[in-house]
Amino acid sequence: MARKQRKRQKVTGSKVSSGTHSKSKTRSRIIVPLASLPRRSSEARTKALHVKAAMVRDPNLRLYPTARSFGVKPSVVKKYFGPALEKVGGHFRASKSDRFREIMYVPDAHGHPVPVHTKSSKQRARVSAFLRDIGRFYRGDTTALADWHGKRIAGVELITSSRTLKSIEAQLADFAIYSTFNGGAE
Repeated sequence: MARKQRKRQKVTGSKVSSGTHSKSKTRSRIIVPLASLPRRSSEARTKALHVKAAMVRDPNLRLYPTARSFGVKPSVVKKYFGPALEKVGGHFRASKSDRFREIMYVPDAHGHPVPVHTKSSKQRARVSAFLRDIGRFYRGDTTALADWHGKRIAGVELITSSRTLKSIEAQLADFAIYSTFNGGAE
């Protein structure tokens, strides 16, 4: 009897599970902070993010040719954004929204970048819309920031004062929303 029981047990990682109770695989996943990724991995993740974004914009795109056109392997896209991909009719499709964390940057009252720790695609879209409206303000649309007055995104208060924005215009010339501190895009 003891031999049968030992034979049924499977060792997965550091856990011992009985083969009679569950047939599902237990998979341990190590979560690495994005800031501590090596440069090549960070670049590959950024390319994979662009692949996912392109697939969201155009649902007819396929994973393999799209990934290759962005210079990244499809396996890398699946590695970083696997939960955002679903298989439909034998092809991978990107979901419209996701819960991936990303650090984006908005300017503060002195023109310095302030990190916004976004937790969803909705928050990232709001940060992008705010920065587009800052650009519209600088091109002469004085009402572009009216909707953002007193608003916060992920706990960061947004600057909307026209006097403040005009005073920091020179500092915003080299402003990048994703990679201000981590040196990813130049």
